[in-house]
Amino acid sequence: MTDLVALTVANTARWTKAKLTRSFSGMAKRLIDPKAKARYQTVSFKTGVPWFFIAVAHEREASQNWNTQLGQGDPLGSVSVHVPKGRGPFKTWEDGAYDALVNCAPFAARNHDWSIGGTLTMLEQYNGLGYAARGRPSPYIWSGTDQYVSGKYVRDGVYDASVVDQQLGCAGLLAAMMQLDPTITFSGAKIIPATQPPAPPRRPPSVTPSIRDPAKGSLGAFFVDLFKSLFGKK
Repeated sequence: MTDLVALTVANTARWTKAKLTRSFSGMAKRLIDPKAKARYQTVSFKTGVPWFFIAVAHEREASQNWNTQLGQGDPLGSVSVHVPKGRGPFKTWEDGAYDALVNCAPFAARNHDWSIGGTLTMLEQYNGLGYAARGRPSPYIWSGTDQYVSGKYVRDGVYDASVVDQQLGCAGLLAAMMQLDPTITFSGAKIIPATQPPAPPRRPPSVTPSIRDPAKGSLGAFFVDLFKSLFGKK
């Protein structure tokens, strides 16, 4: 079983020293496009998963095709045949994305660590931990950076050490997106879904007793009530 804490530490360390070896700017611009970002944010508000996590997963799984399921890139209107299997069909991309994040492993909506290490590790779990089990950096995360050279699962369960992943990895995408959109941060705090019940109302601050407003049951309150009864003041 993969030690996720150790993987988070390793991904954090790789992030701090990684250098891009390919251009990510064009794809990053497409992922932060206002229309696309609005759709990602819609799902983010419902699930608590950061919108930029959803964006890079969408790119890796389906090249940002809005007619596919976020979970594995299968057609939106069909039952999925790739892992996670048996999902769908869905009427909208947002419905499929919600299902992938909430109802399917690794259940990203349950994650509480959205630091850069936690985010990258959750993305790696989303793709599979086979690379971590081999002690290799995942191309799903690191392709297009100097942290990855070669090695790829060419299909489920089949690893080829000589194959180089041609897709751009999530880490480089996030780095390029951050340069274009300063709202992308990795504070480690979980985003609160819009569906979460509101916090209970705060109790009004207590009033400090005074001559005009003595504490209830005090001697001062007795004389105030007596004064009001004698002079007819209410």
